[in-house]
Amino acid sequence: MMKHLYFVLITALVMVVQPAIAKEKPIYTSTLSTLAVSGYDSVAYFTDGKPVKGTKVFTYKWKDTKWRFANAENLAKFKANPDSFAPQYGGYCAWAVSQGYTAPTDPEAWQIVGGKLYLNYSKSVQRQWMEDIPGNISKADRNVKNLLAQ
Repeated sequence: MMKHLYFVLITALVMVVQPAIAKEKPIYTSTLSTLAVSGYDSVAYFTDGKPVKGTKVFTYKWKDTKWRFANAENLAKFKANPDSFAPQYGGYCAWAVSQGYTAPTDPEAWQIVGGKLYLNYSKSVQRQWMEDIPGNISKADRNVKNLLAQ
């Protein structure tokens, strides 16, 4: 009887702890696509000030993920310094990461803060994130190491 109780308790503990141990892949891609930023050009947020769809012609593989760009110039900029143009937190929702979990993102819900690109799940979630951007960035910076595989 006691062995059975220990087994049940250990099994329950593993079921609770396991999700906390499992980490997401370093770069977010949707279940419908293998592309970073849902195929949008991450450099265009900086150069054009808006989301721009990338094309197959300008595709680059970085961190085991395909990134698309609108033109050769943006592709060259990304290749030269991908960390400067890749979205923070691997492209997962910045607000979700600040809350201790991951969520997908909408390329239309974005903002550049301090020269870094942040994406959010939706524009309504982005409004929540914008209520305390410095605080949310600080929390997300602390949380991201426990959420994403490196």
